[in-house]
Amino acid sequence: MTFFSDLVRCETRLYNSLNDLMRTRHGIAASQFESLHYLRDHPGARVADLAEFFAAGVGAISKGIDRLEGRGWVKRIPNPADRRSSLLELTDSGRALVSDASTTFTTITELIHAVLEPEHLDAATQALRMLRAALERDKIGIPVG
Repeated sequence: MTFFSDLVRCETRLYNSLNDLMRTRHGIAASQFESLHYLRDHPGARVADLAEFFAAGVGAISKGIDRLEGRGWVKRIPNPADRRSSLLELTDSGRALVSDASTTFTTITELIHAVLEPEHLDAATQALRMLRAALERDKIGIPVG
């Protein structure tokens, strides 16, 4: 129980801090930054791809993309392989925003590095990667809808 509690409380505090910084400096939520960052690194992704990566519902991700699209940061392009879905692409302003906001993300990275020695960070990274891989492999925690 201690590991789970510590993991969740650390994640919550780090995420809240990132959210506050992103809102103050860039006018976006941390979740919006994460979506834009994912799309920058995965051009041509679909809403379903984001939903799978973030372990979130397709409907929630689609609504989030609608908001990003409404702000002019993302555009939907017809998927030539499947007319029922769209491919997502960052606009020029979306690329500029995620690039600028990435500098703010380093604040969280610096905070983590200030507390954890490299060997502890490496061990924590490896442990979380193994846990995440097992959860994803066994399809644990996948939202419905």
